[in-house]
Amino acid sequence: MKSREIDLGRAKPFAPDHPLAALWRLKWRILAGLLVVVPAALLALRWAVGPEVVVYPVRSGDLVRSVVASGHVETPYRVEIGSQITGTVSQVLVAEGEVVRQGQPLVLLDAGELQAALVQAEGAVAQAEARLRQIREVTRPSAEESLKQARATLANAQSSYDRAEQLARNGAGTRASLDAATRDLDVARTQVRTAELAVFTLSPGGSDAVMAETQLVQARATLDTARARLAYATIVAPRDGVLITRMVEKGAVVQPGRALLVLAPSGEVQLVVDIDEKNLALLSLGQQALVSADAYPDSRFSAVLTYINPGVDISRASVQVKLTAHDPPAYLRQDMTVSVDIQVDRRASTIIAPARAVHDAGKEAPWALVVRDGRARMQPLRLGLRAGAQVEILDGLKPGDLVVPAASGVRAGQRIRATPS
Repeated sequence: MKSREIDLGRAKPFAPDHPLAALWRLKWRILAGLLVVVPAALLALRWAVGPEVVVYPVRSGDLVRSVVASGHVETPYRVEIGSQITGTVSQVLVAEGEVVRQGQPLVLLDAGELQAALVQAEGAVAQAEARLRQIREVTRPSAEESLKQARATLANAQSSYDRAEQLARNGAGTRASLDAATRDLDVARTQVRTAELAVFTLSPGGSDAVMAETQLVQARATLDTARARLAYATIVAPRDGVLITRMVEKGAVVQPGRALLVLAPSGEVQLVVDIDEKNLALLSLGQQALVSADAYPDSRFSAVLTYINPGVDISRASVQVKLTAHDPPAYLRQDMTVSVDIQVDRRASTIIAPARAVHDAGKEAPWALVVRDGRARMQPLRLGLRAGAQVEILDGLKPGDLVVPAASGVRAGQRIRATPS
C-alpha cells in the first residue's frame, strides 16, 4: 500500500452537502473570534465582580506601644571575696558557676599555727581565771584572818599601854615599861593598817582584784582574737549567690586585700539595655517591661525601668537604661543576652486597625478604604496611639469593618471581592 501525506489545510473531511461543511470552511475565523471574545468576557466578568483582595478586620482591644531593645543580664553589684589573713591555701571547695549559700565554706587555709595560738590563748584564760579564783578563795580569806588577828593584837597592846600609863601616872610603873607598851601599841596599829590594806586590795575594786580581773579580760580578748583568726582560715560565702569568678588554687599564698572569688548575689537582677536616643522622650522611670532571654525565647518575665542614664553615647546615638527584675527566673545567668519590650503607652478597650490600611497616616487627613456593598469606599479617619503595625482609631471605623491594605492598588469606589485575612 502506498503512503500519502495529508494536508490538513486542504483536507475536506466533510462532503460538500454535509451540514458541518460550511463551519469547517470558517474554522479559522471562528478561532480568531474566540481569541478576542473570551478575554473580553473574562475582563468584563472581572470588572463586574471586582478583583479578589485580602482585607483586614477592625477590632476592639488593648493597644500597647512599646520600645524594643536588647541588652544583657547584670547583678546590681558583685561581691569580691578575699582572705583577712596571710596564709597558704590548703583546699578550694567550689568552682565557677556554682550556687552557694550564706556561710558555706569556700576556701580553706592552713590553720596549724592558728590552732596553736588558740591553745595558748585558752591556757592564758585558764591561768587568769585560776588567779582570780585563788584571790577569792584563798588569798582574801587569809588576809581577812590576818586582819582579825592584828585587831586582836592591837586590843591587847592597847590594854597593856593603858595599864603601863596608869602605873606610871601613879608612880608605880617605870618609864621603860611605858615606852615598851607604847612601842607595842604602835606596832599593833601598823599591823592592823597593813592587814586592812591587804584585805582592801584583795576585795572587789581593790588593786590586786582589779589587776587579776584585767588579766582575765585581756586573756579572754586574746582568746577571742585567736578564735577569730582561726575562723578566718575558713573563707565562707557572705551571702547567697553564684560564683562567677575563681582566682585561687590549692597551694597559693594569699594576703589580705586580694580578691580570690567574685560572687553575684542572689535576689534582684539588673538588665542593662541601650535604647536608641530617638525613643528617649518615651521613657520614664517605673514603666513595665516584658523580658525574654535569647537562650529561652518562649519564656518571658517582668521587669521595671529603674534607671535612665543622664548622658547619651554619642558614638552609638543611644542611651543606657537599667531595668530591675524583682523575681527573675532561675535560668538567668550573668551577662546573658536578653530582649526587652518596654511598655511606654497603653490604650485599654480601644478600636484597633492595621497601620498598613491607613493612607496619609502622617498627614492631617488620614483615610482608609472600607469595604461596603462590595466596593472600596474612602473613609476619613482620626488616629490616636500608633504601636508598631497597629493604630488606634478615634473616629471613622468601628469593630468588624473590613479595610483594604494601602498597597493593594485598589481605588476608591472600585468593586472588589473581599477575602478576610
